[in-house]
Amino acid sequence: MPALHLSQRGANAPASPIRRLAPLADAARERGLVVHSLNIGQPDIATPPGMIEAYRRYDERVLAYSPSDGFRPYREKLAAYYTDVSREGGGAPVGAGDIVVTVGGSEALLFAIAATCDPGDELLVCEPFYTNYAGFAHMLGVSVRAVTTHAKDGFRLDPEAVRHAIGPRTRALCLPTPGNPTGVVLDRGELEALAAICRERGLYFVSDEVYREFVYDGARAPSILSLAEFDEHAIVIDSVSKRYSACGARIGALVTRNKVLREAALRFGQARLSPATVDQYAAMAALDTPPEYFREVVREYRARRDALVAGLRGIGVPCTTPDGAFYLVAPLPVDDADAFCRFLLERFELDGETVMLAPASGFYATPGLGKTEARLAYVLDVPRLEKSVRILGAAFKAYRGASGA
Repeated sequence: MPALHLSQRGANAPASPIRRLAPLADAARERGLVVHSLNIGQPDIATPPGMIEAYRRYDERVLAYSPSDGFRPYREKLAAYYTDVSREGGGAPVGAGDIVVTVGGSEALLFAIAATCDPGDELLVCEPFYTNYAGFAHMLGVSVRAVTTHAKDGFRLDPEAVRHAIGPRTRALCLPTPGNPTGVVLDRGELEALAAICRERGLYFVSDEVYREFVYDGARAPSILSLAEFDEHAIVIDSVSKRYSACGARIGALVTRNKVLREAALRFGQARLSPATVDQYAAMAALDTPPEYFREVVREYRARRDALVAGLRGIGVPCTTPDGAFYLVAPLPVDDADAFCRFLLERFELDGETVMLAPASGFYATPGLGKTEARLAYVLDVPRLEKSVRILGAAFKAYRGASGA
C-alpha cells in the first residue's frame, strides 16, 4: 500500500507561538499549579450586557444560514460606525455594500491576503508582527517580507524602510494599529506617509484595526478609511473579539470601498457559505454599547499596562511603554526565551503558581530575531499581573541557576 504524505503546505505550517505551549500549561494545571496566562489576548473584561442579552433573546424556530456577506441590517449598522471612524479624519461615508462580515477578524485577514496576492507574491509586514499574518500567507503560498522594528526605537516604523523593502512581487502592506504585539499606534502623519508609498508603488494597504478603541495617554488611532483619495488601496480588518471582549463570538469584518476587491472577498465568503447567524445578532447589539463602557475599559487597561511595565522594570526587564492595544514585547534576561517559557511550565513554581508567556521568535520572519524576547498580554487584573511579575523575578534566578549561567 502506498505511503501517505502530507502536503508541503501542511508539513511546513508554522506553529503559533501564542498557543503551541498550551499542552505544557495543561499539564502544569493537571499537576495542580495555577497558571497565569499572559501568552494570549483573552481579556477577563466582562462582555457588554447587551451583547449577552441578545444571545438570550434569540428564539427563531430554525437556525438558518445568513447571507454570505452578513445580514444587511448588521452591515448597515456597521457602516454607520465606520462612517463615524472615517469622518474623524474628514473621510467619506462607508456603506453597507463596502463591508463583508467574516468569521472573526482572522477570516477577514485571510480573505484580504487571498484577494491581493497570488502564490509566489509577497506580503510586506513590520516585525515583530501578529503571527497569523505569516500563518495565513503560508496557507496561500504567499511569502512574508519583513521590515524590522527595534525596541530601542519604541518599535516605531520608518516609512522609508518600507519603501526600500518593496520588491517586484510585493502586492500588499499589512500593518496593525494599535499594534499587536508591540502596542504601537500609527499617527496620522505615519499613515499618510505609508499611504503615499502604497499609491506610488501600486500596493494595497491592509490595516488591522481591531484594537482601535484601546489607546492611552492622549494617543489617537486614525483609520485608513479617513485618508483622502485612498479608497482603491485601503482594506480594514476588524473584529468584535477584543473591542467587546467577545473572542468566542467569531464575528469580524473586511471593509473596503474598492468594489472589485470587495466582490472577490464576497466570493470567498460564498465558498464558506455564511458567518454565524446568532453571533451576528449579538454583534449588532454590541454596537449599542455606551461610551462609558469603553472609557472604563481603557482606564482599566491603562492601569494594567502601567503595573506591568513598572513591575518588569523593577525586576530588571527594560520594556517600551505601549501606546495602545494590550500587549508589549520585552527582552528577557535569558539566553533563550523559548527554553525559559518551557521552564516556567515544566520545572518552575512559586507557591503553586507559574506564568505562561509567548516566545517572541515566532513574531519575526528574520531568523534569529526575538530569541530572547517574549510577548506579554496585560489581560489579567492588576493583582494577578503583580503576582505574575513576582513569579517571573524568581523564575529568572532559578533558570540561571538551573542552566549554570
